[in-house]
Amino acid sequence: MCTTGPVADLLQNLGGEHLEVTGLMGPGVDPHLYRAVPADIERLAAADMIFYNGLHLEGRMADLFENLSARKPTFAVTHALVEAKDPRLRTPPEFEGYYDPHVWHDPRLWAECVKYVADVLGEFDPPHRDDYIRNRDAYLKELDEADRYCRDQLATIPKEQRVLVSAHDAFNYFCIAYGLTSMPLKGVSTEDEVTIGRMDEVVEFLVERKVKAVFVESAAAPQIVRALIEPCRRAGHEVRIGGELYADALGPPESGADNYLGMITANVDTIVSALK
Repeated sequence: MCTTGPVADLLQNLGGEHLEVTGLMGPGVDPHLYRAVPADIERLAAADMIFYNGLHLEGRMADLFENLSARKPTFAVTHALVEAKDPRLRTPPEFEGYYDPHVWHDPRLWAECVKYVADVLGEFDPPHRDDYIRNRDAYLKELDEADRYCRDQLATIPKEQRVLVSAHDAFNYFCIAYGLTSMPLKGVSTEDEVTIGRMDEVVEFLVERKVKAVFVESAAAPQIVRALIEPCRRAGHEVRIGGELYADALGPPESGADNYLGMITANVDTIVSALK
């Protein structure tokens, strides 16, 4: 059992025919706000292994994972990043001293999670260790290709337009990796409120930089981002909705963004199309 779409996709790529992978949270589900219902708890209790993102992404389920870990193999895929005190991990001041959990938006950071999970699978299923290693190496090559695609495509956006305005602070790892300025309306968690001061600050930034577009998110209400359009217009600048980004969940089946690599590509294509 896996919590989010990116985690389930990671396990499917590594496990191949040796794992039956089930995801708990489908497309459009916000992991920050997710509460496990009794049926979820039963499914988790029946699983052989459990994998979750960690770093308090699934904040309302933290106690549940702690209880389950006493009875069965339960792992945060980001564990190795924390153990290594990876310097790329962000500690946003508004997130109560915790790390920013959205590490999958940087393929190079996600690659470290892939390596860790492959080691875990090999330890718990030694007869298939070689298969997990082969799958790991193949998937790491795909992540490297995705990283190059991001770098090449985003570099085509004029420097002054390399600004990502989104509902909440989900894309800072992405922006740091690829040279964009992140301007979220909310903090790391979608539970945060948008302050009037922050709204004014983002509007002023959009007007000064003449940024073409802002972005809604698939798992967050679009109204707060749409609320930027009219204040910008009153200030003499036309800004539009550049499209929908996948921040905390993968896309629906057959969307092209229903797997991790497709999600990364879809986000990049949406951003480039709107800002180039």
